[in-house]
Amino acid sequence: MPAEEFVAGWISGALGLVLGHPFDTVKLLGFFKGMSFPIASIAVVNSVLFGVYSNALLALTATSHQERRAQPPSYTHVFIAGCTGGFLQAYCLAPFDLIKVRLQNQTEPRAKPGSPPPRYRGPVHCAASIFQAEGPRGLFRGAWALTLRDTPTLGIYFVTYEWLCRQFTPDGQTPSSGTVLVAGGFAGITSWVAATPLDVIKSRMQMAGLKQRAYRGLLDCMVSSARQEGLGVFFRGLTINSARAFPVNAVTFLSYEHLLLSWG
Repeated sequence: MPAEEFVAGWISGALGLVLGHPFDTVKLLGFFKGMSFPIASIAVVNSVLFGVYSNALLALTATSHQERRAQPPSYTHVFIAGCTGGFLQAYCLAPFDLIKVRLQNQTEPRAKPGSPPPRYRGPVHCAASIFQAEGPRGLFRGAWALTLRDTPTLGIYFVTYEWLCRQFTPDGQTPSSGTVLVAGGFAGITSWVAATPLDVIKSRMQMAGLKQRAYRGLLDCMVSSARQEGLGVFFRGLTINSARAFPVNAVTFLSYEHLLLSWG
């Protein structure tokens, strides 16, 4: 059922996030800094992604999740459904992602006598502060970069997953757990190779308000970054993103597939 795919996406997103969150904060003071907020928010966003993807495939092919192994959709349909899920996910994700980036990039020391208090006391205070200082549009800072990042790369993500599953699974059969883990992991890495340049730009635009740095737009941010730091700046963080992507997406797809299989 379509509703089950939203629920399975929510649960698998939460499990993947728990595994991957230390990689997000590896350069910061604590591995699980800002953990409770992303679990709630990203799990909901993952629910949107998988729910929209599956329902878009249902509209395009008139086949349910269980029927797609016997009647696999074309890669064009998979790509279109993935892009649709990515586009809608990006708009749901934008405010949550901005708040997460701001919270994780706080550098003020905590709980030390005489130290200044952190700029943001938590996600609600962060959202209220951004709204007060930058207006409603401030909560969607970097949203265009996020949309451009997620729309095509999530199409690539699902195509890679489907292609690898089909390569190692006999026709009409359900992929094994090992196949799902490997396909999900490599789908995550492939999508991050494509996504990293725009992820760098997205993060810079999101932090611009905090650092009082004004970019005139997405293109200005790209040109300024390349001019000041070279083209290599667009692949900054690719190694840690790839290291995070394999286990996170392996677990996400495995839990998603098993939940849907168990619910029949």
